[in-house]
Amino acid sequence: MLQLSGILGVVVVALGMVLTPGPNMIYLVSRSITQGRRAGIVSLGGVAVGFMIYLIAANLGLSVIFIAVPELYAAIKLAGAAYLLWLAWKALKPGGVSVFTPEDVPHDSPRRLFMMGLMTNLLNPKIAVMYLSLIPQFVNPKSGHVLFQGLALGTIQIVVSIGVNFVIVLGAGAIAVFLTRRPSWLKAQRYMMGTVLGALAVTLALDTSGPA
Repeated sequence: MLQLSGILGVVVVALGMVLTPGPNMIYLVSRSITQGRRAGIVSLGGVAVGFMIYLIAANLGLSVIFIAVPELYAAIKLAGAAYLLWLAWKALKPGGVSVFTPEDVPHDSPRRLFMMGLMTNLLNPKIAVMYLSLIPQFVNPKSGHVLFQGLALGTIQIVVSIGVNFVIVLGAGAIAVFLTRRPSWLKAQRYMMGTVLGALAVTLALDTSGPA
């Protein structure tokens, strides 16, 4: 049975990471602006499949890890908190560049767009860290069905991430123009995301509960 705190935690993590500029967002925005919304949506399909591959791979061994090596729980928690702090710093540090100023890219076929979206996601280190270090922290072994919890929470993350990226793909052109004319809004978005990620990192690091 999923706990509300776990669901909310995953939603916050998913929102914080999907709204933090990274390879996926940069690629999707670039494709949407230079080749159109359809290209962005096809690319997003590849990104979605990449999420599912990571989700299945990570959760197949999740229950075994919790049961056989419970000492890893604290290490995973600290690793996840450290990574969130790093993302917070990237969002808050001065001199950040807007993700909505993409480089020009050549037009490609739908198949190539899909595969590039897939590979962009699979080769994105922050996605690997999210499934291996962040989402498992919201799984409560006391509630039983650890594998189900991991798959369900991962599915929530995928829905949030794909939903946000879909909106970004549809509005990439308009958002780019809007933020170019209002740089203060971009700075406010960076500060807000950095603060949320930092607060979540501190909460996870100070959490003294164990895996069982």
